[in-house]
Amino acid sequence: MRARLFCTLLMSAAVVVALSSLSAAQNTAYMENQWIGMQSHIGNITGHAADAKSDYRRYCAGCHGDLGDGQGENAVWLDPKPRDFTIAQFKCRSTPTGTLPTDEDLFNTIARGLDNSNMPQWNTFTKVQRADLVVYIKHFSAKWQTEKPGTPIQIPAEPEVTADRIKAGQALFKRLECWKCHGVEGRGNGPSADTLTDDLNRPIKPFNFHDGNRFKCGTSDADLYKIFMTGLDGTPMPSFADNVKPDEAWDLVFYLRTLQPMKTKEKEIARQLGLKPIDPNAPAPAAAPQQ
Repeated sequence: MRARLFCTLLMSAAVVVALSSLSAAQNTAYMENQWIGMQSHIGNITGHAADAKSDYRRYCAGCHGDLGDGQGENAVWLDPKPRDFTIAQFKCRSTPTGTLPTDEDLFNTIARGLDNSNMPQWNTFTKVQRADLVVYIKHFSAKWQTEKPGTPIQIPAEPEVTADRIKAGQALFKRLECWKCHGVEGRGNGPSADTLTDDLNRPIKPFNFHDGNRFKCGTSDADLYKIFMTGLDGTPMPSFADNVKPDEAWDLVFYLRTLQPMKTKEKEIARQLGLKPIDPNAPAPAAAPQQ
């Protein structure tokens, strides 16, 4: 009798869970239908969510899912996992950490793709197609209904590369303990590399500067500067806006350029300096005596 009662209760609980999941999915689909009239604005281009439905289904749903939850049929095979648009959290932004990206940020990411991931460069789309996809991505999350994008950070003019700046950047790389994740040579093999997880507790690898000429969110010095100052939300890479001055951030950009494989002015200066990888165990230089 007890066994039969337990079995009945277990089956009832399973039905409740199944109905709850179905209800949640229906609610999500219902809400999305309410937001399908959203628009995006990139320069003089206006995107319309409804116009991107077929492109999203053809090119994006296989990974990101019909409901934008990152649970497409291909997702189980992918590492890193596809972006879950329902939580509206994005790595590549021009806006401060914890804030929504601008339409232009999403527009650029679609064309550029994400290095070291399965997100390709969709630069074959027209600008209008991309603008439509931007707002289709946004229509998956309620967050866009209640919050506005953050204000893009200001990027100061890039200074001239000098030997002193590269050495200062190397000192900052050590002080901020970037090497613990990225490794002393920027190979992504630091002592903490194998312990890192994203906000969903999934393993994540630090960026390998040594073997690539692109960054996660672009190719220019300004793109790398933005990563320091905005962070990659959802990952262990924080924003350094509160503890790195703008001038110091440029120094770090220049030093990281010396770790990359291609020929750069920074790499040539480092060669002339005879710059060696940092030694994490070396004592910090003594402070200059005060006058």
